[in-house]
Amino acid sequence: MSELSFAPEFDSAIPYMQRTRSYYLALGYDNPYVWAHYNNVPFTPLRKPLQASTLALITTAVPYDPSKGDQGPGAPYNAQAKFYEPYAMITLGDPDLRIAHVGIDRQHANLSEMACWFPLKAARQAVLDRRIAKLAPRFYGLPTNRSQRHTLENDAPRILEMCQTDGVDVAILIPNCPICHQSISLLARYLENAGLSTVIVGAAKDIVEYCGVPRFVFNDFPLGNAAARPQDPQSQSIIFNLALDVLEIAPGPRTTVQSTLRWSDDPRWKLDYMNIERLAKHEIEALRAEAESARLTAKEIRLNTVRS
Repeated sequence: MSELSFAPEFDSAIPYMQRTRSYYLALGYDNPYVWAHYNNVPFTPLRKPLQASTLALITTAVPYDPSKGDQGPGAPYNAQAKFYEPYAMITLGDPDLRIAHVGIDRQHANLSEMACWFPLKAARQAVLDRRIAKLAPRFYGLPTNRSQRHTLENDAPRILEMCQTDGVDVAILIPNCPICHQSISLLARYLENAGLSTVIVGAAKDIVEYCGVPRFVFNDFPLGNAAARPQDPQSQSIIFNLALDVLEIAPGPRTTVQSTLRWSDDPRWKLDYMNIERLAKHEIEALRAEAESARLTAKEIRLNTVRS
């Protein structure tokens, strides 16, 4: 009889809510963030088969703007590159979307391959394979916003209006950082209430499920790479088609399906992200200064955006 082999205790979904709480408390922010949480979850069944549906992609990644500083692979957090208003871009183009503006896993995520966070290529292939009728003429960008009220009262209605203008039937939503996962979850709920069927493809399982969403494909990957593994086209296809499957077969709200793909044979990467127990005192002090600088920069940009 073969010996039972158990996985390490830490080889499970990263507890991002707990990690971020402990992290910011250690940095001196003693007012812990209150995450969105619902008991009731909306659910809109498919109104037509996927083969007859128009699908939209919704992302929290930002269009690259060279005037806003370093946003390439290895770039540190760049508050200047953050965006505060929903946007739409044509699907037929070749966008350059970056994730240097969010709290992604810079130590482990791939920051150079857009397919890891924006599955446009896989979506186009799904059209060729006739799994979906067509892509919406535009894809949409949702700002990462700590204000849940602002997301629900300002950003979500604007994204919905864009979807309705473009004749969208179903949407796949891909978040990046922890707050991205919450914002995207709030948007998914809003769209479902308006009659659109949605599925989130994400990596922060606890945040999405705590909020409560209709459909969720969980990939146990580093934040920022929820849509694929680097240099792995097969993973792009597997994940995107799994999202389509969940749109078709989900029996009701709070349907979570975890992909069978593993990021690495070594699960110790999960111990690093915002793990205050792994940081020395001088590192915590440096991170505190960095966080405060980013907060002030973001505040200034937000005020300038409102004025304009």
